[in-house]
Amino acid sequence: MVYGIVQLINFAHGEIFMTGGFGALTVYLVLPHGTSLWLALPLMLIGGALTSVLIALGAERFAYRPLRNAPRLAPLIAAIGLSLALQQAVHNLYPKATSPRVFPQLHAGPWNLGSIHIQAGDLFTVLAAPICMIILALFVQRSRTGRAMQATAQDPDTAQLMGVDTNKIIATAFGIGALFAAVAAVCYGLRYGQVDYSMGFQAGLKAFTAAVLGGIGNIYGAMLGGLVLGLAESLATAYISDIPGMQQLGGGSWANVWAFVLLILVLLFRPQGLLGERVADRA
Repeated sequence: MVYGIVQLINFAHGEIFMTGGFGALTVYLVLPHGTSLWLALPLMLIGGALTSVLIALGAERFAYRPLRNAPRLAPLIAAIGLSLALQQAVHNLYPKATSPRVFPQLHAGPWNLGSIHIQAGDLFTVLAAPICMIILALFVQRSRTGRAMQATAQDPDTAQLMGVDTNKIIATAFGIGALFAAVAAVCYGLRYGQVDYSMGFQAGLKAFTAAVLGGIGNIYGAMLGGLVLGLAESLATAYISDIPGMQQLGGGSWANVWAFVLLILVLLFRPQGLLGERVADRA
């Protein structure tokens, strides 16, 4: 969404995701001891979202907006610098963040579906992902602000002439992206049982990969890209080693390799992504 509007690959998005996880953890730690996670979870989502959104809005206002008309390399370097700065800020300032912090777990399940064992955290993620996708799609397609986002993405100068406050729209896009990043961070914490200051780097790369696989700017494509990426990693991890002559290329340590091999293949043969459309470069 951000790329579609300002043509910027926000390499700091992974770190905004990471700060959402620490924001959610902070909310849980300040609640009375013994508070049920089922009761705390809504507050954790709010706390994580506020943390991520505030940082994203600050980044847009002070790091990206002044460079909006600069050569494309300038905001890219700023994004990388912001990513490193956020990592080190959490590493140095958050208590005991030099090592992974334990994230609370939902005490329910597991539930068995045939040979599949479903944990409570996984169920939360499976439910949260399509709900977030539908909410975002309806917002972009049906709301006044969403239509303004589409207009800004298509032609920001014309949109501004038609009365659209493009600065506000761009900031809103950053805020919405950060909001859903915080939800994803809570899902990550529930799945892996911990958060750490460096978790955003790989998550950001995977999110970018999923967006490219599905088609940059396509909301449903991003969801499809994430599913394809996850399936590719899981299937490659489980079955590549069974192929004669490829025994050394299987296992969990190769999951990321096969994910990016898939990305390279998509970029070579269908660069617009699975659901993307070929468009001419903006003049």
